[in-house]
Amino acid sequence: MAAPRAVLLLSGKRKSGKDFVAEQLRSRLGPAVCCVLRLSAPLKERYAEEHGLDFQRLLDASAYKELYRQDMIRWGEEKRRADPGFFCRTVVEGVAQPVWVVSDTRRLSDVEWFRDVYGDVVQTVRVVASEETRKRRNWVFVAGVDDAESECGLDQGVAFDWVITNDGDELSLDGQLEALLQSVRSRL
Repeated sequence: MAAPRAVLLLSGKRKSGKDFVAEQLRSRLGPAVCCVLRLSAPLKERYAEEHGLDFQRLLDASAYKELYRQDMIRWGEEKRRADPGFFCRTVVEGVAQPVWVVSDTRRLSDVEWFRDVYGDVVQTVRVVASEETRKRRNWVFVAGVDDAESECGLDQGVAFDWVITNDGDELSLDGQLEALLQSVRSRL
């Protein structure tokens, strides 16, 4: 595995559009150059294995996933307490592209692990959307989820390198993404 040239750690609230922004970046850079990594994928895969659940159904935005979300968060926190880099190490195994977009960075320990391991190639990107926009995207506050570390862990303690506003204004979003991509391309 070659060392990455750029690692973009995306974070933001539920329904802010982190996955959409990640896919836009991958699409514009191309899949040979950029891959999207999801820290929740190895978490969900291990959780599904240990609990006899359907891994594929835990990956989508379904009611099935919502049934297990709180327990999955609790379980993931236990794993992280025992080994803060467990899910980070798992997700980067075998990645060959020079640009990595981690679409679901949620905790300071995730940011610290990537910075410790990959140094100056790491950039933090906060994706923000107004509460009104998030509600239009079917977000509803859920106690124990939206006020848990998995949603609030990066609300403070990180000076973000980039803040991308994703409120549905395509022209504005395009300009913000192009500025970020210009920075990434300068590293290739």
